[in-house]
Parts: sequence; structure tokens; C-alpha cells
Amino acid sequence: MSRRMTVMVLLAAALGGCGSLDPYATLPRAVHPGQPAGPRVGICYNGLRSSAAQVQAEAQRECAANTLAEPVDTDWYMETCPLLLASRATFVCTAKK
Repeated sequence: MSRRMTVMVLLAAALGGCGSLDPYATLPRAVHPGQPAGPRVGICYNGLRSSAAQVQAEAQRECAANTLAEPVDTDWYMETCPLLLASRATFVCTAKK
């Protein structure tokens, strides 16, 4: 296989794997006035590939038992999430009623 073909195959494999990255926990965004109090969870995700249900499920896994992950904020600052998962959702874990 030529060098060019090898580079093309590696590039295709790398780009093909980009969409397979699942949402994962990260640092949450700081509390803003008017947002509910409580433990916070941040989730990095791919805004084009990850569904809202996937992001919600990951946040719920990070919250303690008998709490509910409620979304409070979304941002796109790449200081906490990598380029391929550049969206960050912040959830507050509130007690179930």
C-alpha cells in the first residue's frame, strides 16, 4: 500500500470514529443567579450526534441515588470539552419528590 493510501485510510478511520464518542461527565458550569441550588454535573457531548436522551441518561448516572438530573445550562466553551464533543450541558441533581 502506498504512503498516500495509508494516510487516507488512517484519516478515514479517525474521522469515522469521531461520531462514536459517547457523552461523558466533566466539570459543570458555575452557578448563575436564578438557577436552582444543589450538586451540579457537567456532561460533554457531540451536539450533532448525541441525543438529548443520551445526555440526560449520562447526567442521571452521575447524580446520586434518589435525585433527578435537571438541565440548567448549555455552553460551547472548549476549555472543558474537546473539539469533537464541544457541547457541555450542566445539570442540577435535585431530590425526587
